[in-house]
Amino acid sequence: MITVVGNMKGGTGKSTLAFNLAIWLAHQHKALRLFDLDPQQTLTDVVEVRNEEQYQPQLPKPHLLQDLADFTHTGEHIIMDVSMSDQASLKLAIALANRIVIPVAPSQADIWSTQRFIKLIKETRTDLPKMIAVINRADTHPFVAETKETEEALDYLPHIERLPTRLHNRTNYRRSFSEGLAVFEMDPNGKASHEFIKVAKQIFKE
Repeated sequence: MITVVGNMKGGTGKSTLAFNLAIWLAHQHKALRLFDLDPQQTLTDVVEVRNEEQYQPQLPKPHLLQDLADFTHTGEHIIMDVSMSDQASLKLAIALANRIVIPVAPSQADIWSTQRFIKLIKETRTDLPKMIAVINRADTHPFVAETKETEEALDYLPHIERLPTRLHNRTNYRRSFSEGLAVFEMDPNGKASHEFIKVAKQIFKE
């Protein structure tokens, strides 16, 4: 199963989401392969930090763009972190994907970006993969309207499923990522941990 994590807009937290999903799968004892197709190489950097610290389970070193040309799917769970910086690799990842997870921050700009991303996916292939939107970096204050408005706007977009669980703008995501840990490893009983595990189970239907 190939899961692409991406968006056309920067700053949506896609590498953090891809990293946490990879560790969650590793904890489920799933065979796993990673591709870092973003020229910034953020996923590669954080996997290197984790493996240098010898946290368990270890993650496989992400494959890079040059490895995608010889890609063959041998049955593992595969996570691809993609970027708009390289259109060729992005389109190839879209062509291979079984599902595309799109982190969406609560803003009108992110809705417009998601609309354009759906259009790109439709232009790239005729048999559409499963597309999943995840509200990411939502405000923790219950009376901020942008998050609810973004959810309502996503529900109007065609071909995309919005997960019911939000990921909020919490310090634990940034702290755990900088240390090479998943958020549910650093603080298993925290709010970020509970919401992330719900999202992971909703994405992978386990």
